[in-house]
Amino acid sequence: MEYVTLQNGVMMPKVGFGVYQIRDLEECERTISDAIQVGYRLFDTAQRYGNEEAVGRAILKSGIPRSEFFITTKVWITNTGEEKTRESLMESMNKLQTDYLDLVLIHQPFGDYYGSWRVLESMYEEGLIRAIGVSNFFPDRMVDLIKFNRIVPHVNQIETHPFWQRREDAKYMKEYSIQHESWGPFAEGKNDIFENAVLQEIANKYKKSVAQVILRFLLEQNIVVIPKTTHKNRMIENIDVFDFSLDVEDMEHIQQLDEGHSLFFSHQDPKLLDRFLN
Repeated sequence: MEYVTLQNGVMMPKVGFGVYQIRDLEECERTISDAIQVGYRLFDTAQRYGNEEAVGRAILKSGIPRSEFFITTKVWITNTGEEKTRESLMESMNKLQTDYLDLVLIHQPFGDYYGSWRVLESMYEEGLIRAIGVSNFFPDRMVDLIKFNRIVPHVNQIETHPFWQRREDAKYMKEYSIQHESWGPFAEGKNDIFENAVLQEIANKYKKSVAQVILRFLLEQNIVVIPKTTHKNRMIENIDVFDFSLDVEDMEHIQQLDEGHSLFFSHQDPKLLDRFLN
């Protein structure tokens, strides 16, 4: 496994494993156990996902020292604010059966995320969290948070894939030394991504899968990826992306696929918050 070094010196695996939408706890625990056997050590969950317990059980049962894992969770909208954030994160640690978290993100730029950030700063300084960051924050919200708080986010996890490459966001993250992390690197299969002619031609050239080419495209830009699958053979495929590199021409061809907008939802849509809360 290769690593990135966050601005505070913490080492973060470049390829992790996401557990979004694995709601059945038994299936989630089995999936995490398989991923651990394959070699994954970064696991990305969230309070909203409802599966922190399964992640914690699988890691504990693995018998591998806790220090070898990088566990991420996220504070949900209804838990924002100073009081609820700390309380909810202590509950998350209990569910994950750990006395510290490697990375905690504010899940969405809604609610009292300023209050939440002050709590994350405090828990970081207390040693309960090794790194803190945000998720789904556009540059304006991210810079606003930076200018009026003490600690710059270590990570911003945002939708990033060949059809929405977030190059403008990346400029601001680079300016403030914030690690770019991709959720949804495969766009959840939208736009027939795995049948895309450009990606398929490049995959054939390197004798790799389209999924591997997508992950390599993001890794070449120093973006951490957290692909999700419940199939062990695909877990193996998704982590086997460090033995090749894309040339400049291939990178340019994939860059031309950028449509410049989300394939899921707009954070500027006022109805989105109602959707999340309901």
